[in-house]
Amino acid sequence: MNRDFIGYGKETPKVLWPQDNKIAVSFVVNIEEGAELSISSGDVENEHVYENNKTKILNVPDLCMESHFEYGLRSGIWRIFDIFDRYNVKATFSCCSFALEKSPWLIDEILKRNHEISAHGVKWVSHSYLTREEEKKIINDCYSSILKLSGQPPIGWHTKSSTSIFTRDLLMEHGGFIYDSNAYNDDIPYVLKKQNQKFVIIPYSFDTNDMRFDGNNGFVHHEDFSSYCKESFNQLISETKDGSIKMMSIGLHPRIIGRPGRIKGLEDFLKHINTFESVWIPKRMEVAKYCIKKDSFNIFD
Repeated sequence: MNRDFIGYGKETPKVLWPQDNKIAVSFVVNIEEGAELSISSGDVENEHVYENNKTKILNVPDLCMESHFEYGLRSGIWRIFDIFDRYNVKATFSCCSFALEKSPWLIDEILKRNHEISAHGVKWVSHSYLTREEEKKIINDCYSSILKLSGQPPIGWHTKSSTSIFTRDLLMEHGGFIYDSNAYNDDIPYVLKKQNQKFVIIPYSFDTNDMRFDGNNGFVHHEDFSSYCKESFNQLISETKDGSIKMMSIGLHPRIIGRPGRIKGLEDFLKHINTFESVWIPKRMEVAKYCIKKDSFNIFD
């Protein structure tokens, strides 16, 4: 596979976001609760990635881990909804279809607030080692499940961490998707073109992400999260003075940012960006549609 180390370089797009905004801030809420690896759910192993960084439990259900994930939808999600409601934020909910099947009530809560439901796989697992046919089935199953449950087809995709070498081609071949977030290599979306099909890459971020509360990844207090996000935002918006646009992604998880001692970090960041003009807070589907419509974004064949 060819790798691109240039991207836009110094020639960033001289175009504005809708309503003449200079920076887009995308909030992504990852819904994985119930879709994590769990022997109780029929998997051959248990999930072991969590903030307590404990020893992996083998051959029997890990009730401690399951309970941590359950917290996300029992308690954490309501704090996120409350803050988004108060600040009128419309977010992208990146959902594992297996999680939605276990908690179908969540779909109504998301859609009645006019948030987006995008696809995050069937289970919360990496696709790195899947064969083409295995992954094709997962993509089709995830798409069909979300469509059946919500009545709305997902048009965006994000795989847990690493994709396979087939993922993007399969998404484009599927025909129902117009973007993925399986990249971390830019501050601005870019467009792929295959024959007459345009497909948008909206880079995601692991640094402005609440998963840094996990283990020893750097965040301890809510101020750690909000301060880092504020500094990232401040730097990006300062770079728009030459007419360039920027975008940042904020990654959230109900079981993590939804804790009582952390949720204020999300609110503090929203308060901060609301003091600026020229800020667009879109759903990722809105970003993708805008990029397809405009000719100012890099197009790669």
